[in-house]
Amino acid sequence: MTPVQTPPDLRSLTSLRFLAALWVVLFAAWPHLDVGFTPTAVTKGYLGVEVFFVLSGFILSHVYLEAAGPRDGFSYRGFLWARIARVYPLHLVTLAGMIALGAGATIAGLTVSESLLDWRSLPAHVSLTHAWGLAASAAFNHPSWSISAEWFAYLSFPAFAWAAWRLRDRPLLATLGAACGALALYALFEPVAGFSLTEATFRWGALRIVPCFALGCALYLIHRRAPVPHAGWLAIASGAGLIACASLALWDPLVVLCAGGLILGLGGLDNARAGLLASKPAVYLGEISYSVYMVCAPVLLLGVNVAARLTGADDKRLHVIVWLAVLALIPVAAVATYHLVERPARKALRALAARNGPASTPVEVGANSPERVLQPSKTIV
Repeated sequence: MTPVQTPPDLRSLTSLRFLAALWVVLFAAWPHLDVGFTPTAVTKGYLGVEVFFVLSGFILSHVYLEAAGPRDGFSYRGFLWARIARVYPLHLVTLAGMIALGAGATIAGLTVSESLLDWRSLPAHVSLTHAWGLAASAAFNHPSWSISAEWFAYLSFPAFAWAAWRLRDRPLLATLGAACGALALYALFEPVAGFSLTEATFRWGALRIVPCFALGCALYLIHRRAPVPHAGWLAIASGAGLIACASLALWDPLVVLCAGGLILGLGGLDNARAGLLASKPAVYLGEISYSVYMVCAPVLLLGVNVAARLTGADDKRLHVIVWLAVLALIPVAAVATYHLVERPARKALRALAARNGPASTPVEVGANSPERVLQPSKTIV
């Protein structure tokens, strides 16, 4: 069958990035809110990273599978340079920012974690291998562990693409295999490690992305093969299932599967039917979501400590108004880093690659999920 023609940019999936990032932000910030309860869904906010991981496999397959699967004109060097251009500059800036904040807070007498400035972990952070079990502790900008896991998936992408391409005519089998393999890995990991794979960061983060990324690649084969029937209802049902599973604290992998259904459903909607998720404000929030995710920890470190000192909250639990004010600083900082660091650095690195010839020119695509996704037929790698 002829692959389904996809829109130039999957705006609803871009917007989904922000919702996933917001879930992670609430998970990180809620302990600093002085209220007597924590919604169960908020305690599951770490699963927003799984949404990113599934989305990453889906989108990279959308852009690169036609070339990488049969190895027809695929430039591995150009692919990796595109990923570096997308994630590394902001990673370095937030890493330096956390070092500066940690040093400044120590000098100012503010309380910070002793492991924040664990210099033994610095080489792993700089080389993006700190989620491979090579970091001594969860130091510096903690959320960046997932960028290290993404880097592992990027390096491995030809293997994922090879498997996906050979199953391209059997997308349901590929998706069933990926889902069953993921469930088996989740079930086996916890009794061995003593904690869920969905909670792994620095020690097993590189393994954590594998089942999600594989599921995303397999789901793309369904999207590629033919239009998804009743895509809107699939997105609604999967989104409701995701919220229900998180709110009821059901087995984490069920949230992963619901996230996959949500991505497949939204990916099957054209921009006209995506409604609010395809609006310019929602898409812009999706575009800055990587910055939101990466600046969350430094903004909370600085904002909570300063607010706690000014209000006398020795336990760092803030009044809701103060807490909301600190939380509002995150998108403000994200807008600044997006326009001053992330976007210009990406353009500069892409321009540098272009000067080295077409073979190394990267394709513009999101980091752990899409920004503006090109049609596979128009992809140049």
